[in-house]
Amino acid sequence: MKKVKKHAPDELRPEYKRSDFGALVRGKYVEQLREKSNVVVLDPRVAEFFPNAESVNSALLSLAEVAKRSARLPRSRARRSA
Repeated sequence: MKKVKKHAPDELRPEYKRSDFGALVRGKYVEQLREKSNVVVLDPRVAEFFPNAESVNSALLSLAEVAKRSARLPRSRARRSA
């Protein structure tokens, strides 16, 4: 039995020509990805407090709720006169 010749992963098969594929453009979709992506990279010091994404979301939602409530609270007279 003859062994089948394997192609290197970066080689094109003989039935394809490089000219069939047009010009390659590096970073073609990078702007589209930036606009639609919502990935946030946490600072390592912050990340060590949160074991997973669920805990980060929970903490941020709690913080947003506190911020919303404190924005609705009337300010004291002492602050207004100062």
